Amino acid sequence: MTAAKRGRVPQRRIAETVASELRTRILAGDENYRLPTQDQLVQDFGVSYPSIREALRILETEGLVTVRRGNVGGAEVHRPDETSAAYHLGLALQGARVTLGDLAAGLRTLEPLCAAACAERPDRDETVVPALTENVEKSAELIGDGVAFTHTAREFHDIIVSFTPNLTIRYVVSTLVTLWSAQEEAWAEALTRRGEYPSEAEATEAVRTHRRITREIAEGRAAEAERLYRTHLAATQTLVLQRFDNGVVNATSTGARMAIQSGLRSQI
Repeated sequence: MTAAKRGRVPQRRIAETVASELRTRILAGDENYRLPTQDQLVQDFGVSYPSIREALRILETEGLVTVRRGNVGGAEVHRPDETSAAYHLGLALQGARVTLGDLAAGLRTLEPLCAAACAERPDRDETVVPALTENVEKSAELIGDGVAFTHTAREFHDIIVSFTPNLTIRYVVSTLVTLWSAQEEAWAEALTRRGEYPSEAEATEAVRTHRRITREIAEGRAAEAERLYRTHLAATQTLVLQRFDNGVVNATSTGARMAIQSGLRSQI
């Protein structure tokens, strides 16, 4: 590799500067923000096409854009959300060999706080309670359908977190919930194919508890909602952890399915 000529800014540094500016635009823009064409970007920044393409590759690795090649090419913008945050956190946890048991313990500490916060909302009867009630009734209709029931029952947790007033807590906990849900749904899918989960009794109990939590939130009993939620969370986590407590967190739902199926095969 030859050294850069004196006085010339390396292409990589130029690309990082362009990527930094575009990142700021994406994060500051609204949901409909679109990046200019590469031709326009070259003109706006006064840099070469390779520098623009490298800048877009940087943003692509961060999950902020998807670059489409060919005649209908361009860069599609993606604002970061809990799913993308969960993926990057999942990579860090997976790299650190963090176990599912450790992730579960973190959720038991933080997630019940969201139930208490929902119970303290003055507008809970118009916002939180209707959404939770609709989810509970939908879950009740899916008892007997393992994968569909698990997916819908997990949405109950998503709803609780989504109505948490504090944005920092909401995003941190939703990231952990999204990561755990990927593991739990992969587990439910694998066990359902084997006819082992969930039993109708377990599903019925989960629906009953969700109804109780919803009632405590509706009545504004924050401490009881938090207590009941923590107990319920520990019970539902046990179903996964009794088999995979020492399993390592997997960053993607596909990876989680493969890891859990492998774990099942090793127990046969």
